[in-house]
Amino acid sequence: MTLLWHYSGRVDVGPLLRPAGTFRLWESPTGLIFFDPPVAGDAAFYRAFYGRIAAHDKLAGPETERLEFRQAAAHVPSGARVLDVGCGHGGFRAYVPDATYTGLDPNFSAEDPTGAILDETVEAHAARVGPVYDVACAFQVIEHVADPLGFARALAACVKPGGVVLIGTPLWPSPNTTVPNFVINAPPHHLTWWTPRALEALAGTLGCTPEAVHAIGMDRHDSLIHWMAKVSPVRCRDRFFRRTWSWAAALAFAYGVGAVLDRVLPVPKRTRPNALLLAARKAA
Repeated sequence: MTLLWHYSGRVDVGPLLRPAGTFRLWESPTGLIFFDPPVAGDAAFYRAFYGRIAAHDKLAGPETERLEFRQAAAHVPSGARVLDVGCGHGGFRAYVPDATYTGLDPNFSAEDPTGAILDETVEAHAARVGPVYDVACAFQVIEHVADPLGFARALAACVKPGGVVLIGTPLWPSPNTTVPNFVINAPPHHLTWWTPRALEALAGTLGCTPEAVHAIGMDRHDSLIHWMAKVSPVRCRDRFFRRTWSWAAALAFAYGVGAVLDRVLPVPKRTRPNALLLAARKAA
């Protein structure tokens, strides 16, 4: 795994991953896939990795166009008080202009001139303010944390009775998980892979009623993954990482050809779903 990150992500993850030894991939009865041990990336890892791929400009920047955000905004009533956890530059804010918006992101709070993005974890925020929000959301965050249940409980603890919890995450299986040796699907980046059943079970554990689990297609922010999955000569099914030259070559081919297609072709209007969005109502 450390070699994959070195050559594919250009990031040294040895200090994080070597003490953990061997990683195993497990599947729960709900279809949730999780790595053991769950070694999460630290601030140094994300500064290096996201800096190389300009991730926050693509995933949560102020000019972002996101199908996920558009779908989530349909669950936000006018005038709602909204909490956005792991918000980056606050890209979701533009989709809910009538809401009172608060974001949490330690990496980007200092760059927000409005003061609406706070340098605080969701756990600390929940303990400080309690259940004061009509809607609490986390887009593409839960798969990165070592304790997803604890994270989700803190998110729900910020919501008023009768309010809405929105959780967006990559879908399993999906184009994202068919690319061989695709290191962003592994520790210390992605620690869990989610299914609709797993998100519904999570909602029940939080004391919430799942109202919808939306399947989200790919837009410009993940168009490269669309093309990589299309052209990869190896398609993963029951194995996802192999220490073989054929799989390394397949990943290099998928990335090289996919990057060219991504530059010259628009992402199709309809693609296979690559993400999920849970909308759950907290018990009144």
